[in-house]
Amino acid sequence: MTKSPAEIEAMAESGRLLASVFSHLDGLTLAGMSTLQINDEVERFIVEDLKARPASKGQYGYGFVLNCSRNEVVCHGVPNSAEIVRDGDILNLDVTLEKNGWIADSSKTWLIGAVAPHARRLVRTTQEALWKGIRAVRPGATLGDVGHAIERHAKKAGYSVVRDFCGHGIGREMHEAPQVLHFGKPGTGLKLREGMTFTIEPMINEGRARTVTLDDGWTVVTEDGKLSAQFEHTVAVTATGVRVLTLRPGETAH
Repeated sequence: MTKSPAEIEAMAESGRLLASVFSHLDGLTLAGMSTLQINDEVERFIVEDLKARPASKGQYGYGFVLNCSRNEVVCHGVPNSAEIVRDGDILNLDVTLEKNGWIADSSKTWLIGAVAPHARRLVRTTQEALWKGIRAVRPGATLGDVGHAIERHAKKAGYSVVRDFCGHGIGREMHEAPQVLHFGKPGTGLKLREGMTFTIEPMINEGRARTVTLDDGWTVVTEDGKLSAQFEHTVAVTATGVRVLTLRPGETAH
């Protein structure tokens, strides 16, 4: 589960390229685009501009380069030419990228136009919860510490943490050990050590935590139809703490 310093540097290059994908998305007017148009533009940017590979395409039989999850969609939303991003939506885009054999994984929830205050609060709290988890990462800490930090922040705001999906180790494969739960008890679970690389990707629901997978076999929605938000970074445990490998230019901890 641990990587050498040279391997982490190679992962950091993939992470840097992936961060530039999100910067590119920030420059687009997403409102009015279909989720398939967004998918196709991201594929073009990764392949043509970055000379990299979209790692999600073909993984587990999935035919697209990203997941587009709007409003009540928790995760794994499938791009569709008929699904148009509208003013007032919240939209999570989850993208993976491989360069020179190493994979990075990240996601962000965008506020599209005039978003209702309750939706803005959910998105802000979810981003804060991700960073609570990131700040808990250091040698000698446990995955339970990470999950607890996320869950405590979400629950304090009155939200629930999705338990059906989790973060994961990452490196040459998209999904490696360990599983990274977004809930837990301090001091429990796997002890972290220098060189571990994994994703932290909390999905926070406005209502109950329960989810339902739609008939397409991919799209996961909240059971109660309320909003869900997600943020994700790929991180590495360092000798003194944590390094965010997918940190975006100008991004600061919340």
